[in-house]
Amino acid sequence: MLALRFLLGLALVAVLASAHEAKALPSYARQTGQECAACHNGFPELTPYGRLFKANGYVFPGSTSDIPAVSAMAVNSYTHTQQPQPGGAAPGYGANDNFAFELASLFYGGAISSELGIGAFIQSTYNHISGRYSWDNTDIRWAHSSIIGDREWVYGISLNNNPSVTDLWNSTPAWRYPFQSSGLAPTPETATLIEGALAGSSLGGTAYLFWDRLIYGEIGLYHTLSPRLSTTLGVDPTGSNSTSGPALYWRLAVEPTWGRHSWEVGTFGLTASQLPGRVAGFGTDDTTDVGIDTQYQFLAADYSLSLQASHIFESSTLNSSFAQGNASNLHDSVSSSHIKASVSYDQTYAVTLGYFRVIGSADAGLYNGISTNNSPNSDGLIGEIDYTPFNHGGPGIWPWANIRFGLQYNYYLKYDGASKNYDGNGTNASANNTLYLFTWLAF
Repeated sequence: MLALRFLLGLALVAVLASAHEAKALPSYARQTGQECAACHNGFPELTPYGRLFKANGYVFPGSTSDIPAVSAMAVNSYTHTQQPQPGGAAPGYGANDNFAFELASLFYGGAISSELGIGAFIQSTYNHISGRYSWDNTDIRWAHSSIIGDREWVYGISLNNNPSVTDLWNSTPAWRYPFQSSGLAPTPETATLIEGALAGSSLGGTAYLFWDRLIYGEIGLYHTLSPRLSTTLGVDPTGSNSTSGPALYWRLAVEPTWGRHSWEVGTFGLTASQLPGRVAGFGTDDTTDVGIDTQYQFLAADYSLSLQASHIFESSTLNSSFAQGNASNLHDSVSSSHIKASVSYDQTYAVTLGYFRVIGSADAGLYNGISTNNSPNSDGLIGEIDYTPFNHGGPGIWPWANIRFGLQYNYYLKYDGASKNYDGNGTNASANNTLYLFTWLAF
């Protein structure tokens, strides 16, 4: 049945494939009248124009369409892991070779009030694998643009639910590659706090300034939601941590541009005090993440080159976890590195190669049960080939639709602390190598 749904998704695309005037991602495209390639170097990666559109609050006009600023997305996939997963990849799925309708999302994307400079990116998602419907990446902002002297000043505020979801570049965690990955494949256990730990489980406000399309700065505060509100919004609070006081997020970036080239260099970070498992009375775990990143884009008429890299260093003092017996060390550190390069032709065909690495302190309390040597260390390669046919010519029956066909392979050099027998049961890192085919339809 799942394989049939996957094939039906492909058939739908074939029906849509009569060429017509293509636009960008649906609701933004209808609002601006621009095609996908204006804002995206292969969605969701932004071009300089796309970054300016986002910084200005998603309110640029340009089209006479009166269709509401609502869009939808659906992902169908096939997942094969090198070694079957005992007990099944997820409830209701087999140990291997799983076809899946993975998820569907509904968006409000675009201006709320162009006159006031208020716009939004609001996403809600139904995850078919988990059977859970929840709010997803959300960024509601007010922005204003002024010319002072001969310099452009864009400034604004954002209400959002994920540190770095407001960022303009694709080198920070919320919008970093891989843009789509399997929900039915195993992944390493360890990541830094800023790499998704507060995504959807927190609410924050940030203020930002983008000066002369060159220097960008942002600062904001976040706090986790209560268990009741988390449940209402579809986020499972079971076993989650809560912030003790606000968590501080910051971002600073410089992006010179010349001709068809742009090169960003920046830093970002998050510092937070947390109650592990929401348990009070043992003090807090205090964590600081400091990241550096860079992005280079060359965007020609027929082809493009895109490079992104980031490194995050995390330092933690685990007063609460240590007192509760859940950590063996009072002080731990983790480093996370990601590098990605893409080449595309005509905004239609793309090849991507990425590398990731996580290294950190050995801690029997934190990693016992997932790693024989109590280590978080993992690294590997990701290769991907994409075909996105509607960046310049959309389907006749709905000219704003777009789709990506992707073939992705994840190759693990090390997994949860070791290359061989990382779990004590004879499982090697290579057992988690994953072949992933997907269709990503936006309409």
